[in-house]
Amino acid sequence: MNMRTIVIVDDNAEFRSSAQWWLASAGYAVVDFADPAAALEALQAEPPSGPACLLLDVRMPGMSGLDLHDRLQEHGLRLPIIYMTGHGEVPLAVQAMQKGAVSFLEKPFADEALEQALERAFQAQPDTAPPGTAEREAQAQWQQRLARLTPRERELLGWVVEDKLNKTIADLMGISIKTVELHRKRVMKKLDAASVTHLIKMVVGGRVV
Repeated sequence: MNMRTIVIVDDNAEFRSSAQWWLASAGYAVVDFADPAAALEALQAEPPSGPACLLLDVRMPGMSGLDLHDRLQEHGLRLPIIYMTGHGEVPLAVQAMQKGAVSFLEKPFADEALEQALERAFQAQPDTAPPGTAEREAQAQWQQRLARLTPRERELLGWVVEDKLNKTIADLMGISIKTVELHRKRVMKKLDAASVTHLIKMVVGGRVV
């Protein structure tokens, strides 16, 4: 059985060092790159022969993580990707999920969150494969939660996903900021979202996570 390989692409040397140590101790083969262009060249020259996953930072100098994702797909390299994002990068996270990322983690994240994301990445099925029972149930549960929202709450949900400020949402919806805050709390409760990051994952994925 081939060892699972994780390719880390992040310009933060300290993060790469600590992540490599943790992942190697967990039994993964780890390859890391500070430069997305170098990662692209290496993956084109020698794609992983066994199970592999890409742990990819969103913001990097030169080529962004989203750009690297596009370039990999252009060359037929469709590795499961877990994006890492900083605080306040929700719109970028949404783009990442829309490109087909398995998951995204908001920095700083706990080892347990990374472990769960990696398990999901290595269990990911090809796009052509029909969803399994668990996936169908997660999708059905999400639709049930969405049905709890009023039309106004659904409208607000769309603005929250776009990372609009409360003041901007208030202007767009013609309501007060306090009413926006109240609606946000109700939306989070009805959708059983622990955080905005969690909410975005469910909205983009179309399922409960």
